[in-house]
Amino acid sequence: MPEFAHAMLREIHEQPEALRRTLSLYLDQNRLKPEFQQQLTRWAQLTDEVLIAASGSSRHSGLAAEIILEDLCGLAVDVEYASEYSLRGAQHSHRHPRFLAISQSGETSDTLAALGDARARGLRTLAITNVAASTMATEADVSMSLGAGVERAIPATKSFTCQLAALYLLALYEAGRYGRMDAATLAQHATELWTLTDAIQTQLSGWQDAAEMLAHKYRDASTFLYLGRGVHYAIAREGALKLKEASYVHAEGYPAGELKHGPNALVSDRVPLVMLATVDHALEDSVLRYEKTLGLLDDMRRQGAHVIAVANAGDDLVAALASDCVFVQPASEYLLPIAEVIPLQLFSYYMALEQGVDVDRPRNLSKAVVEPQG
Repeated sequence: MPEFAHAMLREIHEQPEALRRTLSLYLDQNRLKPEFQQQLTRWAQLTDEVLIAASGSSRHSGLAAEIILEDLCGLAVDVEYASEYSLRGAQHSHRHPRFLAISQSGETSDTLAALGDARARGLRTLAITNVAASTMATEADVSMSLGAGVERAIPATKSFTCQLAALYLLALYEAGRYGRMDAATLAQHATELWTLTDAIQTQLSGWQDAAEMLAHKYRDASTFLYLGRGVHYAIAREGALKLKEASYVHAEGYPAGELKHGPNALVSDRVPLVMLATVDHALEDSVLRYEKTLGLLDDMRRQGAHVIAVANAGDDLVAALASDCVFVQPASEYLLPIAEVIPLQLFSYYMALEQGVDVDRPRNLSKAVVEPQG
């Protein structure tokens, strides 16, 4: 691998291989490994309710998992801020969901406290972490480790996409267990995951060039509004967080349909929009989401807004409505987030360079928040 100026850029480029390592932990070619399925039986139980607790980027992967587990598996999923969950005490004691903790380090104090609370209540617990020997992985009933490798930059990149991949594999297991997918369909989804890693590899250099150009063009923006619908809302949240922590430029992530319910008042020459406008044409719900996004893009064009869109390669409709467009190769609806977040990571990296920020060590942040927060 070539030399990189910063760990963050190197780790962005490591994502195809990190994803392959993660998939290899749980897939034997296009089938879930029997030992992985056997391990998850210790977490699976009769309840159809899952509670996810996480913070920061890990919470955003949890938000994506909420949609995926509900849509593909029929589960009822809630996503809690880990820092809030353990403070509610008896307010949630009447519920008995399965509990899922997500953390890059496996040592985040808020998430560990939430895990401890869940264990004390007798809930079945599962931890997804990037450190197999972490406290969280050790204390949970079941641990799913990631193959991301050591992540040195403070802004999470490869650990985030590996979380998305692991959560997708968890959804495949649940979909098979509930009879919502047969073996052939599960194998097809697994094959798509492997194919996605190659597609990301071929697109990285183009995304990097586009992100560098866009960062220079929008370097003077005061605020960005990131917009997405459905599972892509989680990626809008993650893109906004990455920009804030890497470059110190303010950004917020919103459901695209909420733009006109207040935030549109902010849109101006110095407040551009970043809109996730990809689509899975094989899925009716995705097409509906896309059509609504096209309508919003048209409204924003008439309003004179500056819009950076992330769209399917060759999508002339989005390209005609947006000020700038970054293209990703088509994929299925629930795999698109793994690819579309990477151009946003690169954009935050180059925005940091434009602002003169030490991108690997942003101020006031650490890799694992280990002290209780006030």
